[in-house]
Amino acid sequence: MSMTREQLENHQIWIYVFSLMIGGLLGFTNEEFGAALDWMISPLIAILMYGMFAQIPFLKLREAIANLKFMGALLVGNFIAVPMIVWILTALFPQSAPVLLGVCLVLLTPCIDYVIVFTQLGKGNEKLMLAATPILFVVQMMLLPLYLWLFIGEEMVGIVQVEPFLEAFLLLIVLPLIIAVITQLWAKKNERGEKVLESTAWLPVPFMALVLIVVVASQIGKVYSDFDVIVRVMPIYILFLIIMPVVSRLIGLTFKLDTGAGRALIFSMGTRNSLVVLPLALALPASWATIAAAVIVTQTMVELVGELIYMKAVPHLIWRNRE
Repeated sequence: MSMTREQLENHQIWIYVFSLMIGGLLGFTNEEFGAALDWMISPLIAILMYGMFAQIPFLKLREAIANLKFMGALLVGNFIAVPMIVWILTALFPQSAPVLLGVCLVLLTPCIDYVIVFTQLGKGNEKLMLAATPILFVVQMMLLPLYLWLFIGEEMVGIVQVEPFLEAFLLLIVLPLIIAVITQLWAKKNERGEKVLESTAWLPVPFMALVLIVVVASQIGKVYSDFDVIVRVMPIYILFLIIMPVVSRLIGLTFKLDTGAGRALIFSMGTRNSLVVLPLALALPASWATIAAAVIVTQTMVELVGELIYMKAVPHLIWRNRE
């Protein structure tokens, strides 16, 4: 019996969990083989980003902007409240500069991909979330350099080399984004282009699974060797997942969001953009890249567990239907 795309997407969380296990097994049982997969990360992420960007309705920005209450709550939550919480958590649990960079990269950037599915499974308004993703993507890319400078300061300027950072951004984010927009424009004018666009909807889940396998297999050794560092960042990630629903709920009530929009806000503020910022971390100088990547991969693992809890807790405990 063949599986539909909807069925594949509805099972993707368990696919990702299984992928993390496969990657960990490969990396632990044969560290040399796992490390040899390192070169595959960038090409796979580029294809994944194209598949994800192709599903983002960049040509329908008007729909996202039209819901001013939700957009206001989303922007305030992700770009004012979240940085404040991250600042407090990193002050409570001080980290070295390389670790802090990894934490900031991953926690200050809201997810623009699988958060849509998490929102749907958590009975939120996934269509509203989907329509808002272009704005989230543009705003986070504009604000990320400012955030890194504010959180890490002058040391950030000396460590982060512009060239590899810019190269990773252009090849793994901008290029797939441009091709995705071209595909969408082609689909509007040509039947074949429409079929190509429809086929790209199958790319995100399998390629995200492949990326998770390769990333974990190639980086798990680094995570293990830096285990003392990882242990120190775990409280930040766990507390972040606990705090976000409470803060999101307060912001949602302030903006008077309906149930579906409120749940979407919770998932957006709690879900981070690890796979988009990972290539930026890998473009850092070697000593920083190793630690930053390990910190980001750890966040992905913690977050997937948290999302399984969110899917049950958000509709049944945090933001229940109004009778």
